[in-house]
Amino acid sequence: MDHATSPPASPRLHSAVQVHVNPNAAAAIGRGLAAAAPSVEAPPEVSVVMPCLNEARTLPACIEKARNCLARHGVAAEIIVADNGSTDGSQEIARSLGARVVDVPVRGYGAALAGGIAAARGRYVIMGDADDSYDFTSLMPFIEKLREGYDLVMGNRFAGGIQPGAMPKLNRYLGNPVLSAIGRFLFKTSCGDFHCGLRGFSRAAAERMDLRTTGMEFASEMLVKASLLNMRITEVPTTLAPDGRGRPPHLRRWRDGWRHLRFMLLYSPRHLFFYPGLALLAVGLALGAWLAPAPRTVAGVTLDVHTLLVAAAAVMVGFQAVAFAVLTQTFARSEGLVPRSAPAARLLPLVTLERGLLVSLGVLLIGLTMVATAVWQWWSADFGPLDYQRTMRWVIPGVTLTALGFQALLSSLFVGILTIRRR
Repeated sequence: MDHATSPPASPRLHSAVQVHVNPNAAAAIGRGLAAAAPSVEAPPEVSVVMPCLNEARTLPACIEKARNCLARHGVAAEIIVADNGSTDGSQEIARSLGARVVDVPVRGYGAALAGGIAAARGRYVIMGDADDSYDFTSLMPFIEKLREGYDLVMGNRFAGGIQPGAMPKLNRYLGNPVLSAIGRFLFKTSCGDFHCGLRGFSRAAAERMDLRTTGMEFASEMLVKASLLNMRITEVPTTLAPDGRGRPPHLRRWRDGWRHLRFMLLYSPRHLFFYPGLALLAVGLALGAWLAPAPRTVAGVTLDVHTLLVAAAAVMVGFQAVAFAVLTQTFARSEGLVPRSAPAARLLPLVTLERGLLVSLGVLLIGLTMVATAVWQWWSADFGPLDYQRTMRWVIPGVTLTALGFQALLSSLFVGILTIRRR
């Protein structure tokens, strides 16, 4: 495309203005979206945000497609190029085509998008990569759904069509489907394509989501937060074409896939820690209670104190997982990383420092008493040989309860620290 002979910008698109985003605001990604530069113009309905890092080859086509689509449908809009430090002249190309350039010095896909969203003046924001892989000529399905009142409108590439060579086979048949399935399970959403880069949302929804990540997991954070906040989410089919960069993409398959998975798991402490820990704790307690009185024989196999020791280990590990889930949820709520869900709002206030100290001291006292009983048995035998099957039935539960008491004590103190009010 000849930039010098490109047609003038549509009169409905706002003129090119360079905006510099504060690095701290871009890094925070959501600690209150920064206000855009003052303007006498009426704010547009839609802001199209394109993250950019050396996209001179494909950026003109993306801007032209978006501009023509919006002008054809009479949508008052602006196009924002969130530049992440391009050195190939992408900024000048964007300005020459009527786009606003937002310089985002904090590196990262999420940081660039956050800078563009912070500068957006439209009621609705549509984000899409500037590599010419997404169809910017078909933005109206997103806008129509946003006008209907949806907070987040996701593109679905699997429903719209993926052209040959547009997505690596490993990503298409394994990575994206598996990660999307995990996301649907963890966050109770029906979204079929968690990582589509073309999506629309209202600025009000972006403020509520309080997005903070700076890397590729920004895409997951948006959908996860919207799901946790019970926002109205829908999908529209979109297509994916091979990008026109002529160079390797910024995406790193395994690294970025792991970052998406890690983010989803850490934002779901119930599934990662609480439920597995609770199951392990219940199995350990049931098995320990069954073996505590005497050995048991099942199908000709005798289970004795060695199995009792395994049960005790399951109890300790399970309790640690449950305690860590409580600590994680407490921290996330106090920092505003996750919304206050109804179950957590009811249960977490019950976990106080005072209650925790009382319970932990009680468990600790029972454990020490059982250990003391085993020592008394040894003293009664003049510290001679003991029947380990009899003695270990006091030692193993006693040591386990003593350890649990100390763990509960420390966890209670930590909860007290996390819930200290800060200005």
